[in-house]
Amino acid sequence: MTHRMTSTTNSRIDQLPVTAGVAPTSIRLIRDIYADKQAMGLPVISVEFFPPKTPKGDETLFERTLPALQAVAPDFYSVTYGAGGSTRDKTLAVVDRIQREHRTTTMAHLTCISTSRADIEHYLLEARAKGIRNILALRGDLPQDSGDLAQVECGFEYSYQLVAFIKQMGGFSIGTAGFPESHVACTDGKQVDWQRLKAKIDHGADVVLTQLFFDNDDYFTFRDYLVETLGVRVPITPGILPILNTEQIKRFTEICGSTLPAPLLAKLEAFGDDAEAVTEFGIEFATRQCEALLAGGAPGLHLYSLNKAHAATRIIDNLGLRSTRSPTPRA
Repeated sequence: MTHRMTSTTNSRIDQLPVTAGVAPTSIRLIRDIYADKQAMGLPVISVEFFPPKTPKGDETLFERTLPALQAVAPDFYSVTYGAGGSTRDKTLAVVDRIQREHRTTTMAHLTCISTSRADIEHYLLEARAKGIRNILALRGDLPQDSGDLAQVECGFEYSYQLVAFIKQMGGFSIGTAGFPESHVACTDGKQVDWQRLKAKIDHGADVVLTQLFFDNDDYFTFRDYLVETLGVRVPITPGILPILNTEQIKRFTEICGSTLPAPLLAKLEAFGDDAEAVTEFGIEFATRQCEALLAGGAPGLHLYSLNKAHAATRIIDNLGLRSTRSPTPRA
């Protein structure tokens, strides 16, 4: 197994029409961020948020979390998209506000399940009008109360179709999701799932952001199969979720089909109700995990923040990875 830097990017730039009064000119295509960082021999650092559900959540994200993260200057942020498009307008609003107020490239997630082609096109046109240049294309989850109707109304059944549609529209850098342990819904084996990821890349995805995992061998096996067997040449970035709560991480791994290794679980349970000890251990574990991933050639790190800055900023500082991007004052 070879653990080496393998990622390259598509150098072609799709320029969006210039629209007055939208996102600042500092907003970049994510594939270009990866290309520049690779040329400098530096990893790309990104942080993921979800759209807050309450005014208090908005205040926390924009008045506390983002200012703290701007101090360590990640290369870009991403904002999730609720099941069946349940946070569609909020996702775009949060991305737009981050880009305008914090002058930082931000990727909007987009899912296709239970969504018509017309609604997907409208979302992309609205994103373009706001100066949003980066989309994470996902199949997504059905709303819990969707029934069979959602499948009938779905414009695309698979995410590679969504990737191709976005690519055809032009003007966006496209990300997609990868699953080192296979997608939870895939019953055909890991390699089949990874071949489906290759199809998404072949249809236009510029970068892969992975599902959370806790055994780095899962990432390296996945990465090496994509690169050495399937010939993938786009960045394959590991997604890292710092463990801050034992019961929470048990729920998350069960939902997404990731493995919580027995020795790690035993260590967490040994802390009992000592929440502070779990948090400190979780940040240290994630730091060491990230350290080994970068040493093995990972092109960057995608940190799942759960809308909190503490763990992500600590990990970035622990690794000495404050970005070369200078934080820009808010407008």
